[in-house]
Amino acid sequence: MLKEISLGIGLAAVIFLAVSGYDVIPIIFMGLAAGALFFITRSRGMIGKTFSAAPPARATKVEFSDIGGQATAINELKEALDFIKNHDQIIKMGIRPIKGILLTGPPGTGKTLMAKAAAGYTESVFIACSGSEFIELYAGVGAQRVRQLFQTARDSAIKQKKDSAIIFIDEIDILGSKRGQNASHHEYDQTLNQLLVEMDGLKVNDRVRVLVMAATNRVDMLDPALLRPGRFDRQVKVDLADKAGRLEILKLHCRNKPLAADVDLEEIAKQTFGFSGAHLESLANEGAILAMREGCTEISNRHLLEAIDKVMMGEKLDRRPARKELERVAVHEVGHALLSEKVRPGSVSMLTIMPRGQALGYMRQVPENDTYLHTRGYLENQIQVLLAGSIAEEVVLGDRSTGAGNDFEQAVKTAGQIIRSGMSELGVVDPDILPADLRYRVISGIIKTQEQKVKEFLLKMKDAIGQIVHVLLVEEKITGEYFRTITKKFLLVQQGHTDQ
Repeated sequence: MLKEISLGIGLAAVIFLAVSGYDVIPIIFMGLAAGALFFITRSRGMIGKTFSAAPPARATKVEFSDIGGQATAINELKEALDFIKNHDQIIKMGIRPIKGILLTGPPGTGKTLMAKAAAGYTESVFIACSGSEFIELYAGVGAQRVRQLFQTARDSAIKQKKDSAIIFIDEIDILGSKRGQNASHHEYDQTLNQLLVEMDGLKVNDRVRVLVMAATNRVDMLDPALLRPGRFDRQVKVDLADKAGRLEILKLHCRNKPLAADVDLEEIAKQTFGFSGAHLESLANEGAILAMREGCTEISNRHLLEAIDKVMMGEKLDRRPARKELERVAVHEVGHALLSEKVRPGSVSMLTIMPRGQALGYMRQVPENDTYLHTRGYLENQIQVLLAGSIAEEVVLGDRSTGAGNDFEQAVKTAGQIIRSGMSELGVVDPDILPADLRYRVISGIIKTQEQKVKEFLLKMKDAIGQIVHVLLVEEKITGEYFRTITKKFLLVQQGHTDQ
């Protein structure tokens, strides 16, 4: 309040002098200079407080047993951390200490948790910060903050009578991006240079042994000098968990939640391919919220299945499409489901026309076992499933709609993957030098071929589409089992069997 009053009085005085005929330009210049000097002094004065505001050296309760689905990464990290624990043996063997460990991987996979667990495993002081905390407009501020960070780590360890400290820098790509990319000023480069100098100064016989841990999901942006041996000696990949890992993570996040007897966490893990640890935590939490809304004392399997949809697609929407539009949505989703069931029997998990997030309807598949290599046949089947919604509209309603825009984008991307993998008629090619018109013709050819196959199949399944759409308009949501019960006789006929 006092600052505002002083500023108002000063401004009024300048205006009065200007009206009275005085030259106020020197006064304004001196005021701006004094303000800039005050701001710079204040910014530098805050440096010492940046990393000591939060309790920096408080013992963490996170252990490696609290982190699921990352057994390989944890074992690799423990091997590096043993250099801190077995200090005497390292000196005898003449081993240079590991100075830095870089955790890389997608967001939400548990990199920060692993850093906290590392501090507990080595009984070290733990100080966490973000790369953005070092970047300032004024030259020298970031470098001074780096020096203060290392000094705070050492002082905190001595204060707590510990001989080791772990500094964790999250989103280090902000601080450690490749030098020379910011031509306007060199503050970014100076800050990174100071970090390199501090890491070079770490020695095995220091009173406080400091280990720098950092995390990023953009390792390609980091400066090569930061990644060389002697700086970040280890890179630990913290990737998305496989099915067994997802089951382990779900068990961890559900251990404090009352689960009903019908809950099948293994089935939930199977249906959450591509989920990170953060997604799975949100799934368990959303399942508990849904159960509480309904007044249930336990979380049932249907709550968790509903939570999968919410995490993937968002909350249900209140808006309700008109009957004619709802029918088109139903036809579209049934088309997807029929092709999905054709190319992979038993793959449809749920079918709904209830709006959720940006989608008016949704067909959820049961994910396959985690696979990372795909054949051309597999990719062509995926294109068929993507095209089926729009083609079903054309077969049943006579025309298509704008609702398939995202489906088409994914289909083109999948066709492009066929070209990049050398599985198209072009053979092995470099996509970067491939003429745009040739690429367009090949992708169009792939998609048109699959489009024709889908249309031929759906024309034969037109009666099935009508029957399922009628049920879906009444029920709004049907399970994969019910869907297969309705379509079984139609699919048997297509396969050349007769219904006895």
